[in-house]
Amino acid sequence: MRTKVAIIGSGPSGLLLGQLLANAGIDNIILDRVSKDYILGRVRAGVLEEGTVGLLDQAGAGARIHREGLPHDGFSLAFDGRDHRIDLYGLTGKHVMVYGQTELTHDLMDKREATGGISIYEAANVTPHDFDGGIPYVTYEKDGTTRRIDCDFIAGCDGYHGVSRKSVPESALRIFEKVYPFGWLGILAEVQPVSPELIYANHPRGFALCSMRSHTRSRYYIQCPLDDKIEKWPDDRFYDELRRRLPTEHAEAMVTAPSFEKSIAPLRSFVAEPMRFGRLFLAGDAAHIVPPTGAKGLNLAASDVHYLFESLREYYGEKSTAGIDAYSERALKRVWKAVRFSWSMTTLLHRFPDTGDFGQKIQEAELDYLVHSTAASTALAENYVGLPY
Repeated sequence: MRTKVAIIGSGPSGLLLGQLLANAGIDNIILDRVSKDYILGRVRAGVLEEGTVGLLDQAGAGARIHREGLPHDGFSLAFDGRDHRIDLYGLTGKHVMVYGQTELTHDLMDKREATGGISIYEAANVTPHDFDGGIPYVTYEKDGTTRRIDCDFIAGCDGYHGVSRKSVPESALRIFEKVYPFGWLGILAEVQPVSPELIYANHPRGFALCSMRSHTRSRYYIQCPLDDKIEKWPDDRFYDELRRRLPTEHAEAMVTAPSFEKSIAPLRSFVAEPMRFGRLFLAGDAAHIVPPTGAKGLNLAASDVHYLFESLREYYGEKSTAGIDAYSERALKRVWKAVRFSWSMTTLLHRFPDTGDFGQKIQEAELDYLVHSTAASTALAENYVGLPY
């Protein structure tokens, strides 16, 4: 088989890139080692920047998000027993959209099937080859047979644990990483959210987040030790702890229901530089990870796709390599700004082992400054709604 762009990974970034390329008449094939059902079963983020929604529209997969997504014009910072709203729309003229990543992935899969795009699932031992030369190709195993796809370029959209970055010689990579000394214990429940907008809570007992996926599905988190066990957190204990970390008005208003998903996620900041190696490009979690505090993970993947798609369109449409030559530098400039914002939100809102009473007071002073300074609130809002591409 031959195609112009072989895309490794059928998550949101791979599917979005594939659809944008297909719409522009650029042939591509998507490969993934797992099944379609497995991908759709993964629970992920759900706060989307306007730029991400715009890319879905550009791909022709945005109809449902405009019908069912929840536009949010603000969010709350809760600390010192009080609730303070950050007016995103009033400060920036923009809002964010709450829409589950699973639904977004489903929309992109449906669009790809409707337009005849080729996606190969349960492809074992996917391996990129010769991407430092002029004739790259990808091999994989399917139904007991080793197969080959020749291509012009390879897009590694296969996540942090994927093969794309691992195929790059270690000497060609520079890794930047910070591992945080806590995790997030999260649940999903079919219950009305405690608030119509997200609540980020700083509390001496630890961070908490009240989020949602719809008007009837809530996503709640509390900070927990990295070595904690899910078995130690029955639903009643989780809700009791969440209430302790919220202002009284929210704690008293909370309606509970049995959780149908519960997990503990570690937090890290990770960046691999560069994001291009000859004819192999990294995008999304294959190149960078951010803690979820700033709601940037999926949105950063989308911005990578924007830069990569524009570069490939320029290459095929104008016979210019300027875009692909600049891809890594352009993408990383935005990546590092989002990494900084996610780190700052994490540092501001969480209880670290060495925070202590002094550190807690510093956090509260910083939060108080943020909510009472128009300049500081605007800077926070600009980063939260998403910096321009």
